[in-house]
Amino acid sequence: MSHTNQNGRVPLLEGRGLVKQFGKLRANDNVNIAIYPGEVHAILGENGAGKSTLMKMLYGFYQPTAGEILLEGRPTSLNSPQDGRRLGIGMVFQNFTLIPALTVIENVALFLPDLGLVLSRREIGQRLNAVSEKYGLVVDPGALVGDLSMGEQQKVEILKIILAGARVLIFDEPTSVLAPHEVEGLFQVFNKLRADHFAILFITHKMPEVMAVADRITVLRRGRVVETMVGKAATESQLVTMLLGETPPEAARLNGNRGQLAGTTPLLHFQAVTVPHEQSSVGLKEVDLEVFPGELVGVAGVAGNGQQALIEVAIGLRSHTAGQIHLFGQNAADWSVKQALQAGLGCIPEDPLLMGAIPGMRVYENMILGEQNRYAERGGLSMNWQQVREKASQFLNTTFISSAPSLDVMVETLSGGNLQRVVIAREVGRRPKLLIAYYVARGLDISNAEAARRLLLKHRAEGMGILLISEDLDELFALSDRLVVMHHGRIAGNFKPQETSAYEVGLLMTGGNTAHG
Repeated sequence: MSHTNQNGRVPLLEGRGLVKQFGKLRANDNVNIAIYPGEVHAILGENGAGKSTLMKMLYGFYQPTAGEILLEGRPTSLNSPQDGRRLGIGMVFQNFTLIPALTVIENVALFLPDLGLVLSRREIGQRLNAVSEKYGLVVDPGALVGDLSMGEQQKVEILKIILAGARVLIFDEPTSVLAPHEVEGLFQVFNKLRADHFAILFITHKMPEVMAVADRITVLRRGRVVETMVGKAATESQLVTMLLGETPPEAARLNGNRGQLAGTTPLLHFQAVTVPHEQSSVGLKEVDLEVFPGELVGVAGVAGNGQQALIEVAIGLRSHTAGQIHLFGQNAADWSVKQALQAGLGCIPEDPLLMGAIPGMRVYENMILGEQNRYAERGGLSMNWQQVREKASQFLNTTFISSAPSLDVMVETLSGGNLQRVVIAREVGRRPKLLIAYYVARGLDISNAEAARRLLLKHRAEGMGILLISEDLDELFALSDRLVVMHHGRIAGNFKPQETSAYEVGLLMTGGNTAHG
């Protein structure tokens, strides 16, 4: 017998006793989950709780080690994502799978299971328009996907799977690329889909979103279901306690303990800095920006609006064509990355494996990158590896809540969260005068994310200047002394957090105007 709810309905999709083993790691352990038509079912869990593995089993990307998957009460085999799609299961991934050089119609057409040899643009356009109007997913069918905003691209992903016949829609962190008012728009889409008896599975780490939209909530911890509860009955503190397995630490809500500006000379000073656009990344247009000692400046923006260029030009990876850049009171126009680091710059990059670590080296070796000379002996012919290991172990263990990753493993074998911890520990441990941090909590579980934020506040109070780029507005409002908003390579706003709102910042992030702007 399949599970039924109080109205006697059968789940559209159900997992019973699902186990997924990768070698010695049990990513999912006896997971039971049921998704009914006409509901939004949220999955909450820390990094490494098993959310992605569970989603991939329900979509056919992974096959369970044990347990079974049922569709409308009948056991079924999902041996591939193609099986999942054929049976009406669609997934909107965090990183979209669209082809930028093709139009909206062409991207949708490529995904349709009933596509003939001849592409009927008119017919597909009619189907697309009908569905987009019905569910509030309006987008220009003839537009090139590469020209669309992230919010519009997400609409195309949703249209694509609905037109392909999906009745179960799985969303993996769908709001991570959206500004606040776009999130509201997505939730309105959820409401319309729910009214039409679609089953929606919604993975997120943002508690207010779960509280706002979920009919039911399942909390995962260490691969197991802690509890499934009705959304209306849940409280935020309850959910955090379930996630952590303990009473959570007091949030670092933060507007006290501000560090005083220790001097009048900014550590970083951009004056009308312009960086040309590149094919893969937005540049900068006449950017003015300052970061003083003892100040944390937050940078808000939808991903891909010039944040990467901001970092790269500041650390010397990219050149500017106009304006001036000063670091620590000196003209840094021709500085190399090495010069910037030696002068007192630290950087936590967007992609820790690509830009923050060297694959093929162990954790303890990566922990001293840029500081090798401090541990060299016999004129550089040997290294004091015992001292290196002691320093690395001390900082990793005192910085974060849960046990540190092993110092002896190759850095590329670490999970995203553990790799982020290594990079944070190294960069902050060097005690730079100015730290540029890109989404410092990326990949970290709730307790370690909180520890990372507290670490930033501690060093800011001791005089470090920090430039924090983040897509999490709650984090930016909680931590920042000043908040700048980026849109398409320009500074669209510059505020003290208490003088603005998330809604106002969200409008600026997507090109809107506000009373300030």
